[in-house]
Amino acid sequence: MREPVFPPLFSGEAAGDLGTPFDLAVAAAQAGCDAGRVIHDLGRDKMRAAIVFAPEVPLAQAAAVLPICGVGFQNALGALAPPEVEVRIAWGGDILLNGGQCGALRLAGPRCGDGEVPDWLLVGLELQLWPLSEEGGLTPELTALFAEGCADVDPVQLLEAWVRHSLVWLDTWEGEGVVALHREFSGITHESGAAISVLGQSGSYTGLDEHLGLLMKQDQGTRLLPLSTLMEVQR
Repeated sequence: MREPVFPPLFSGEAAGDLGTPFDLAVAAAQAGCDAGRVIHDLGRDKMRAAIVFAPEVPLAQAAAVLPICGVGFQNALGALAPPEVEVRIAWGGDILLNGGQCGALRLAGPRCGDGEVPDWLLVGLELQLWPLSEEGGLTPELTALFAEGCADVDPVQLLEAWVRHSLVWLDTWEGEGVVALHREFSGITHESGAAISVLGQSGSYTGLDEHLGLLMKQDQGTRLLPLSTLMEVQR
């Protein structure tokens, strides 16, 4: 398997046996690594990676890197997979292929208030390539990339494409604001009225607010969950 090639200002590093890409990226970010570090592990059964970012805006806005990377992944896999494969990204980060969960994106950063600029943020990716079990009927809500008509998708190309497409959306967001990202993410996440459960809250999906926060309809009214609530705080 060849080493992935990334755009300028991005540097790749294989995780090897040192740990998971997510944990290694957290440690690298805490140690002050440059933005654009991509740590990856392309195993036989799973594809795992993490990208480190250096925000210049407060957390309430900077948390948009999660949907940025979500849209980037959807665009990347959408270009490589057969056209009949439906790729969606749940607001909470789950990756859905033809309705089944195939992996997830995670947001991490240091303890930081919504109005503060975090020293760093990172987005981790984990994608199941092969099913966990041959008895797929036992877990119909779970799936894998190669079980959904994507056996010809090369994980190295997918990783490279994810970084490229995420960079395009990062540049779009920084240059044009949130409008285009809001439109794109709204089109690939939950359908209106879909039942959802995230961060211990359940309800039906209503839409996204102007900062890509989740609007969830519950019995007592509509609840807003800001994107920053998805961040896993690293001490």
